[in-house]
Order: sequence, then structure tokens, then C-alpha cells
Amino acid sequence: MALDSAHRKAHSTVPSTIPGDRGLPLVGHTFSVLKGKYYIDRSRYDRYGPVTRMRAFGMDAVMVQGPEGVGEVLQNKDHAFASGPGWSFLIGPFFHRGLMLLDFAEHHAHRRIMQQAFTSDRLAAYLDPMNDVLAHGLDRWIEHPDFGIYPAFKQLTLDVATRTFMGGELGAEADELNEAFSDCVRAGTAVLRFPVPGLRWSKGLAGRKLLESYLYPQIPGKRAGTGIDLFSALCQISDEDGNGFSDDDIVNHMIFLLMAAHDTTTITMTTMAYYLAKHPEWQERVRAESIALGKPAMGFADQEQLMSLDLVMKECMRLVTAVPGVARKTVRATQIQGVDIPEDTYVSCNLHGTHMLDEYWPDPRRFDPERFAEARREDKVHRFAWIPFGGGVHKCIGLHFGGMQVKAVMHQLLLRYRWSVPDGYEMPVDWTSLPRPKDGLPVHLERV
Repeated sequence: MALDSAHRKAHSTVPSTIPGDRGLPLVGHTFSVLKGKYYIDRSRYDRYGPVTRMRAFGMDAVMVQGPEGVGEVLQNKDHAFASGPGWSFLIGPFFHRGLMLLDFAEHHAHRRIMQQAFTSDRLAAYLDPMNDVLAHGLDRWIEHPDFGIYPAFKQLTLDVATRTFMGGELGAEADELNEAFSDCVRAGTAVLRFPVPGLRWSKGLAGRKLLESYLYPQIPGKRAGTGIDLFSALCQISDEDGNGFSDDDIVNHMIFLLMAAHDTTTITMTTMAYYLAKHPEWQERVRAESIALGKPAMGFADQEQLMSLDLVMKECMRLVTAVPGVARKTVRATQIQGVDIPEDTYVSCNLHGTHMLDEYWPDPRRFDPERFAEARREDKVHRFAWIPFGGGVHKCIGLHFGGMQVKAVMHQLLLRYRWSVPDGYEMPVDWTSLPRPKDGLPVHLERV
């Protein structure tokens, strides 16, 4: 999908009075964005401030960093920022009409229905089959001095998603579906945004088509069945007026939720594994809590007992934010931090960069889970200082499901294995689309 002339014209209105620069001729800052420099380098923030203009992917945009500005966008008090038009440029064709791409009354109606799939009772029901999948998957991990923990987590979360979300197990199509998810996510950072065979955009479209062909045929059986998986829930739930989801709605939401549950939890658990390997004293501390729980699998009510694991999870979501930025587009003229923003302006909020500001987080690059302990609560310095799940009406609907899954995995992992990395090792992170270790995070894995 190439940008048409009207789209380009609409994005030529970002006023030059906003601090910033357009970068190199033609390409602007596209390659810096692709490399993730925008998320991890605060030089732009230091030079221009929390609200800046720049150009990337053929369009002008406004970038926002810091809890004040990001908070204004996420709260969206004057209803000036739309999520769908913001994300559509990046991922619209691949995650068409997922919940994150809906706005205002339509978003509210869909979210109200979908919230029924994430009640406490539903989450507790999801956990038992999840624990079964985790036990089977983790038992197959092999002690090895060069065990790639990122691909192992990725496969494990795919297995959990297909069992918990779809109520079944994947056969020969598992690898194909896994690749389809990845292709859809990575297509969002394609430079050539039209279907050239073999390139990212084309692969993303093919991935979307494959996911649709897998899901649509299953809907009639899910509607008529009594399954407790998420797919069944989406097929059966309705609001108080009896309004439910159409077949298209179900497929759109399933593809988006599968992606979100699959990738973000993989990133969070990988980051936790890395820092627990770098800090063995913390690994032993969280393992001691899991041992003290006295259960091979975590129950729904046990989450509160794994307090140190909760601290580690929160700190790792700060240090490597699984969704490092969120996109919006203005539907009317507005302001961010007193800066005038015209209608029809693309706005990108840097969540990860906000987590790295030493004005709010002392020594922000240091692993320090005690930041989140009750005695300190550095995350409370500002309502939008810690925002790994976003905020406002588009705050991640699956945040409690995601936290439950991460803790369930890590609990069983800690009871089975101890892992380490060589002295001096630093995980190389690829920030293209969503962050992931370039080397798969090799660890020395051994049985406890």
C-alpha cells in the first residue's frame, strides 16, 4: 500500500515552529527509526524537548516523550487523538480492525463486549490448560551450554496461545502460523509499503491471509460449542443488549489478540531471563519464593505470593518495553504540552524512552526491581511514568492475562532450571518493530 498524494499532502502540515528537523533528504529519519534509535537514544529529547517534529516513512510526524506529554495523548481528554488512523499506516492491513485500531463509540462497544472474555473467572479457567501446556513444553527443554531461550519462549507462548485461545493443539501448521505472526508484525516497519514478492509488506499480507484461512472455518463449531477458550468466548459473548461479534469481528480480534499475547509475553519473559541470568542473586530470590509456594504449577490466587517475581517483571517491562511506542493521528487541532498540533497529524508516543528518563527513574539503565517495592514505588512519581500497557481507553485489555501467563511460565521454569550467561555478556537487542535479542539469548541451562 503506497502513500497516495492526498496522504502525503496531509502530512506536510506539521508546522516548522515545532522544534525538530526532517533529517536527510527524501528518507528523513526512516533508517534511524528502523534501527530503534528513536526509542533508545535520548539525544533528540535533550536537544528539542518532549514534543518534536521529524520525518520518516515518507511523512511528517510529531514525536512525544516523557510522562506529561505522553499522558496528554493517552488520556485524550478532548478526543483529538485517534488510535486507528495512527496504527493503520503501520499495521492496518495485517491487524485490520483489531481492538487497538478502533476508536471512540465503536471502540467502546467492542471493548465492552470483549471485556467479558477477561474477567477473573475466565482468567482462572484459562490457567489450568495453560499450566498443562507449560509443563509439557518446559519438560522438553534440553540442558545445554548454548540454549537459545528466546526461540524456546516463542514456541512455548505459541503453544499456550493456541491451547488457551483456541482450545486445541497445533499440528504440522504450527511453524507456518508462527512465521505468519512474525511476518505480520515485522511488515509494519517495511520501507516499501506495497506488495513486492519476497519483501516485508508482501510477507505480512500473506501471513494475514493464512491466519484468516485458519480461523474462519472454525467459527461455526465455536459458536455452537461449550469451550472455555478465548476463541469460543469471542464467538459466544454479547453485551446487555444482546449485541455480539460478527464472524469478521471475531477473526479480526483473534488475530490481533494472538499477536499481542504471543509476542509481548515472549519479549517480557526473555528480558526477565536475561536479567535473572545477569543477577543470580535475584534468580535465587524468586526461585526461593516459587519453592516456598509448594506447588508445581501456579494457581490463580497464588500470583500475590510471588511478590519478588512481580517486581522483576515490572522492572523488565521498563528496561525493555515490549511495545516501545504507540501511534495516534489527530482528528482535530489540539495541543501537546502547550505546542499547537494541527488536525490530521501523525503522533508517535515513545513509551520506552519515557521509561529511561533519569528525571523520573534514578539511574534508569540499572536493573533494580526494588524500584517497584512499596517502600520506594518510583513508578508512582507520575501517573504516566510507567506505561508498558499504554494508558487511557486503549490501555491493553489483556494486561492481567499477560501478567498471569508470565508468572505461570517463570514459576515452572524456576522450579526446573537454573540458567546463566558468561561474564560481561550484554544482550544485543534488535528494536525493529518489537524488541528481540539478535542472538536468541543463548544461556547455559541446567536442571535445578
